[in-house]
Amino acid sequence: MTDTNREALRTTFGQDAELYDRCRPTYPPQLFTDLSTLAGLGPHARVLEIGCGTGQATLPLAQRGCHVVAMDLSPAMAAVARRNLAQFPNVTVVAAAFEDWQPSDGTFDAILSATAFHWLDPDVRMIKAADLLRPGGALGIVSTHHIAGGTNAFFADAQRCYERFDPTTPPGMRLTTDDETAEETAEFDRSARFGPVEFRRYEWQQTYPTHEYLNLLMTYSNHRAMAPQVRTGLFACITHLIDDVYNGEITKQYRTRLAIAHKTP
Repeated sequence: MTDTNREALRTTFGQDAELYDRCRPTYPPQLFTDLSTLAGLGPHARVLEIGCGTGQATLPLAQRGCHVVAMDLSPAMAAVARRNLAQFPNVTVVAAAFEDWQPSDGTFDAILSATAFHWLDPDVRMIKAADLLRPGGALGIVSTHHIAGGTNAFFADAQRCYERFDPTTPPGMRLTTDDETAEETAEFDRSARFGPVEFRRYEWQQTYPTHEYLNLLMTYSNHRAMAPQVRTGLFACITHLIDDVYNGEITKQYRTRLAIAHKTP
Protein backbone atom coordinates (compact mmCIF):
# COMPACT_ATOMS: atom_id res chain seq x y z
CA MET A 1 0.00 0.00 0.00
CA THR A 2 1.46 3.36 -0.98
CA ASP A 3 1.60 6.25 1.47
CA THR A 4 -0.97 8.14 -0.61
CA ASN A 5 -3.41 5.22 -0.70
CA ARG A 6 -3.00 4.54 3.00
CA GLU A 7 -3.65 8.16 3.92
CA ALA A 8 -6.72 8.33 1.68
CA LEU A 9 -8.25 5.06 2.82
CA ARG A 10 -7.64 5.38 6.54
CA THR A 11 -9.71 8.56 6.66
CA THR A 12 -12.83 6.89 5.22
CA PHE A 13 -13.95 5.23 8.46
CA GLY A 14 -15.16 8.45 10.04
CA GLN A 15 -17.46 9.26 7.13
CA ASP A 16 -20.28 7.41 8.91
CA ALA A 17 -19.20 6.71 12.47
CA GLU A 18 -22.73 5.73 13.55
CA LEU A 19 -22.92 3.05 10.85
CA TYR A 20 -19.51 1.74 11.90
CA ASP A 21 -20.67 1.60 15.51
CA ARG A 22 -23.82 -0.35 14.62
CA CYS A 23 -22.34 -2.78 12.12
CA ARG A 24 -18.74 -3.59 12.98
CA PRO A 25 -18.53 -6.79 15.03
CA THR A 26 -16.89 -6.84 18.42
CA TYR A 27 -14.01 -9.15 19.38
CA PRO A 28 -14.05 -12.61 21.00
CA PRO A 29 -14.07 -12.26 24.82
CA GLN A 30 -11.29 -14.85 25.16
CA LEU A 31 -8.95 -12.46 23.32
CA PHE A 32 -9.09 -9.99 26.23
CA THR A 33 -8.62 -12.75 28.79
CA ASP A 34 -5.50 -13.88 26.93
CA LEU A 35 -4.30 -10.30 26.45
CA SER A 36 -4.63 -9.62 30.18
CA THR A 37 -2.67 -12.77 31.00
CA LEU A 38 0.05 -12.36 28.37
CA ALA A 39 0.53 -8.63 29.01
CA GLY A 40 0.10 -8.89 32.77
CA LEU A 41 -2.73 -6.37 32.81
CA GLY A 42 -4.34 -5.95 36.18
CA PRO A 43 -6.63 -3.16 37.38
CA HIS A 44 -5.03 0.28 36.95
CA ALA A 45 -2.64 -0.88 34.21
CA ARG A 46 -1.93 1.95 31.77
CA VAL A 47 -2.97 1.01 28.23
CA LEU A 48 -2.73 2.98 25.01
CA GLU A 49 -5.17 1.86 22.34
CA ILE A 50 -4.35 2.97 18.80
CA GLY A 51 -7.28 3.23 16.38
CA CYS A 52 -10.07 2.72 18.89
CA GLY A 53 -12.86 3.33 16.39
CA THR A 54 -16.08 3.65 18.37
CA GLY A 55 -14.77 1.62 21.30
CA GLN A 56 -15.34 -2.04 20.38
CA ALA A 57 -12.05 -3.15 21.94
CA THR A 58 -11.87 -0.32 24.48
CA LEU A 59 -14.91 -1.46 26.44
CA PRO A 60 -13.47 -4.82 27.61
CA LEU A 61 -10.28 -3.06 28.72
CA ALA A 62 -12.28 -0.45 30.63
CA GLN A 63 -14.38 -3.15 32.28
CA ARG A 64 -11.17 -4.76 33.56
CA GLY A 65 -10.22 -1.54 35.32
CA CYS A 66 -7.40 -0.54 32.99
CA HIS A 67 -6.61 3.14 32.62
CA VAL A 68 -6.97 3.54 28.87
CA VAL A 69 -5.96 6.32 26.52
CA ALA A 70 -7.99 5.44 23.42
CA MET A 71 -6.92 7.22 20.25
CA ASP A 72 -8.54 7.53 16.85
CA LEU A 73 -7.64 9.58 13.80
CA SER A 74 -11.29 10.53 13.18
CA PRO A 75 -12.96 13.14 15.40
CA ALA A 76 -16.34 11.62 14.51
CA MET A 77 -15.27 8.13 15.60
CA ALA A 78 -13.73 9.53 18.77
CA ALA A 79 -16.97 11.35 19.59
CA VAL A 80 -18.97 8.12 19.37
CA ALA A 81 -16.34 6.32 21.46
CA ARG A 82 -16.65 9.00 24.16
CA ARG A 83 -20.40 8.48 24.22
CA ASN A 84 -20.08 4.70 24.41
CA LEU A 85 -17.48 4.89 27.19
CA ALA A 86 -18.95 7.78 29.17
CA GLN A 87 -19.53 5.63 32.26
CA PHE A 88 -15.80 4.84 32.56
CA PRO A 89 -13.75 7.64 34.15
CA ASN A 90 -10.68 5.44 33.60
CA VAL A 91 -10.89 6.02 29.80
CA THR A 92 -9.67 9.09 27.95
CA VAL A 93 -10.53 9.30 24.24
CA VAL A 94 -8.22 11.38 22.05
CA ALA A 95 -8.82 12.41 18.44
CA ALA A 96 -5.33 12.38 16.96
CA ALA A 97 -3.03 10.62 14.51
CA PHE A 98 -0.69 8.27 16.36
CA GLU A 99 2.25 9.43 14.28
CA ASP A 100 1.82 13.04 15.53
CA TRP A 101 0.59 12.46 19.09
CA GLN A 102 2.77 12.90 22.17
CA PRO A 103 1.65 11.73 25.63
CA SER A 104 1.54 14.23 28.45
CA ASP A 105 2.76 11.84 31.13
CA GLY A 106 4.84 8.69 31.31
CA THR A 107 4.94 5.39 29.52
CA PHE A 108 2.40 2.60 29.15
CA ASP A 109 2.21 -0.95 30.43
CA ALA A 110 0.67 -2.10 27.15
CA ILE A 111 -0.29 -0.83 23.73
CA LEU A 112 -3.16 -2.42 21.81
CA SER A 113 -4.18 -1.83 18.22
CA ALA A 114 -7.23 -3.75 16.99
CA THR A 115 -7.59 -3.93 13.19
CA ALA A 116 -5.82 -0.59 12.87
CA PHE A 117 -2.05 -1.10 13.09
CA HIS A 118 -1.68 -1.67 9.35
CA TRP A 119 -3.02 1.85 8.72
CA LEU A 120 -0.10 3.45 10.59
CA ASP A 121 3.06 4.70 8.92
CA PRO A 122 5.32 1.62 8.71
CA ASP A 123 8.40 3.78 9.22
CA VAL A 124 7.05 5.02 12.55
CA ARG A 125 4.68 2.52 14.14
CA MET A 126 7.01 -0.06 15.71
CA ILE A 127 9.66 2.36 16.93
CA LYS A 128 7.19 4.85 18.39
CA ALA A 129 5.19 2.07 20.06
CA ALA A 130 8.37 0.80 21.69
CA ASP A 131 9.30 4.32 22.80
CA LEU A 132 5.91 4.69 24.52
CA LEU A 133 6.14 1.38 26.41
CA ARG A 134 7.88 0.82 29.72
CA PRO A 135 10.63 -1.85 29.66
CA GLY A 136 8.86 -5.21 29.50
CA GLY A 137 5.62 -3.59 28.35
CA ALA A 138 3.59 -5.43 25.72
CA LEU A 139 2.50 -4.49 22.21
CA GLY A 140 -0.60 -6.38 21.09
CA ILE A 141 -1.76 -6.24 17.48
CA VAL A 142 -5.19 -7.64 16.65
CA SER A 143 -6.18 -8.50 13.09
CA THR A 144 -9.41 -9.98 11.80
CA HIS A 145 -9.43 -12.21 8.73
CA HIS A 146 -12.25 -13.48 6.55
CA ILE A 147 -11.41 -17.14 5.98
CA ALA A 148 -12.94 -20.18 4.30
CA GLY A 149 -16.05 -21.37 6.09
CA GLY A 150 -19.61 -20.21 6.57
CA THR A 151 -21.54 -19.81 3.32
CA ASN A 152 -18.51 -20.56 1.16
CA ALA A 153 -20.43 -20.85 -2.10
CA PHE A 154 -21.84 -17.34 -1.72
CA PHE A 155 -18.39 -15.79 -1.37
CA ALA A 156 -17.21 -17.60 -4.49
CA ASP A 157 -20.25 -16.30 -6.37
CA ALA A 158 -19.80 -12.79 -4.95
CA GLN A 159 -16.24 -12.75 -6.20
CA ARG A 160 -17.63 -12.81 -9.73
CA CYS A 161 -19.67 -9.70 -8.86
CA TYR A 162 -16.46 -7.95 -7.83
CA GLU A 163 -14.70 -9.06 -11.02
CA ARG A 164 -17.61 -7.77 -13.09
CA PHE A 165 -18.01 -4.35 -11.49
CA ASP A 166 -14.59 -3.53 -10.04
CA PRO A 167 -11.78 -3.85 -12.59
CA THR A 168 -9.13 -3.68 -9.84
CA THR A 169 -10.26 -7.05 -8.48
CA PRO A 170 -7.64 -9.80 -8.98
CA PRO A 171 -9.28 -12.64 -10.92
CA GLY A 172 -9.96 -16.01 -9.36
CA MET A 173 -9.52 -15.05 -5.71
CA ARG A 174 -10.92 -17.61 -3.26
CA LEU A 175 -11.03 -17.82 0.51
CA THR A 176 -8.41 -19.90 2.31
CA THR A 177 -7.68 -20.73 5.94
CA ASP A 178 -4.33 -18.91 5.83
CA ASP A 179 -3.78 -15.74 7.86
CA GLU A 180 -0.15 -14.88 7.03
CA THR A 181 1.93 -14.37 10.16
CA ALA A 182 5.46 -14.30 8.74
CA GLU A 183 5.56 -10.59 7.85
CA GLU A 184 4.08 -9.55 11.18
CA THR A 185 6.77 -11.48 13.05
CA ALA A 186 9.42 -9.99 10.76
CA GLU A 187 8.26 -6.45 11.53
CA PHE A 188 8.68 -7.03 15.26
CA ASP A 189 12.11 -8.54 14.57
CA ARG A 190 13.26 -5.72 12.27
CA SER A 191 12.52 -3.14 14.93
CA ALA A 192 14.99 -4.89 17.30
CA ARG A 193 12.93 -3.54 20.19
CA PHE A 194 10.83 -6.58 21.11
CA GLY A 195 11.25 -10.16 22.25
CA PRO A 196 9.62 -13.22 20.66
CA VAL A 197 6.13 -12.85 19.22
CA GLU A 198 3.30 -15.03 20.51
CA PHE A 199 0.08 -15.64 18.60
CA ARG A 200 -3.43 -16.55 19.69
CA ARG A 201 -6.23 -17.29 17.22
CA TYR A 202 -10.01 -17.26 17.65
CA GLU A 203 -12.52 -18.50 15.05
CA TRP A 204 -16.13 -17.43 15.00
CA GLN A 205 -19.06 -16.87 12.66
CA GLN A 206 -21.66 -14.20 12.12
CA THR A 207 -24.82 -14.45 10.04
CA TYR A 208 -26.08 -11.45 8.07
CA PRO A 209 -29.36 -10.77 6.27
CA THR A 210 -28.93 -8.79 3.06
CA HIS A 211 -29.24 -5.25 4.41
CA GLU A 212 -26.92 -5.94 7.34
CA TYR A 213 -24.28 -7.42 5.06
CA LEU A 214 -24.40 -4.40 2.73
CA ASN A 215 -24.14 -2.09 5.75
CA LEU A 216 -21.12 -4.05 6.93
CA LEU A 217 -19.46 -3.64 3.52
CA MET A 218 -19.96 0.11 3.82
CA THR A 219 -17.75 0.11 6.93
CA TYR A 220 -14.78 -1.13 4.87
CA SER A 221 -12.50 1.47 3.35
CA ASN A 222 -12.23 -0.17 -0.07
CA HIS A 223 -16.01 -0.19 -0.53
CA ARG A 224 -16.43 3.39 0.68
CA ALA A 225 -13.72 4.50 -1.75
CA MET A 226 -15.41 2.93 -4.80
CA ALA A 227 -16.92 5.14 -7.46
CA PRO A 228 -20.67 5.37 -6.72
CA GLN A 229 -21.72 3.72 -9.97
CA VAL A 230 -19.33 0.83 -9.36
CA ARG A 231 -20.62 0.32 -5.81
CA THR A 232 -24.26 0.52 -6.96
CA GLY A 233 -23.73 -2.24 -9.52
CA LEU A 234 -21.74 -4.37 -7.12
CA PHE A 235 -24.30 -4.08 -4.32
CA ALA A 236 -27.16 -4.92 -6.71
CA CYS A 237 -25.29 -8.05 -7.77
CA ILE A 238 -24.66 -9.07 -4.14
CA THR A 239 -28.27 -8.33 -3.18
CA HIS A 240 -29.53 -10.60 -5.96
CA LEU A 241 -27.28 -13.41 -4.76
CA ILE A 242 -28.27 -13.23 -1.10
CA ASP A 243 -32.00 -12.68 -1.71
CA ASP A 244 -32.58 -14.97 -4.66
CA VAL A 245 -29.94 -17.69 -4.34
CA TYR A 246 -29.10 -17.88 -0.61
CA ASN A 247 -32.54 -17.42 0.95
CA GLY A 248 -31.93 -13.96 2.35
CA GLU A 249 -28.91 -14.47 4.59
CA ILE A 250 -25.29 -15.59 4.57
CA THR A 251 -22.76 -16.61 7.22
CA LYS A 252 -19.23 -15.22 7.33
CA GLN A 253 -16.36 -17.12 8.95
CA TYR A 254 -13.87 -14.98 10.83
CA ARG A 255 -10.51 -15.61 12.43
CA THR A 256 -9.29 -12.99 14.85
CA ARG A 257 -5.58 -13.10 15.63
CA LEU A 258 -3.65 -11.57 18.51
CA ALA A 259 0.08 -11.03 18.02
CA ILE A 260 1.88 -9.92 21.18
CA ALA A 261 5.49 -9.25 22.13
CA HIS A 262 7.24 -7.55 25.04
CA LYS A 263 9.61 -4.63 24.78
CA THR A 264 13.15 -5.66 25.55
CA PRO A 265 14.96 -3.81 28.36
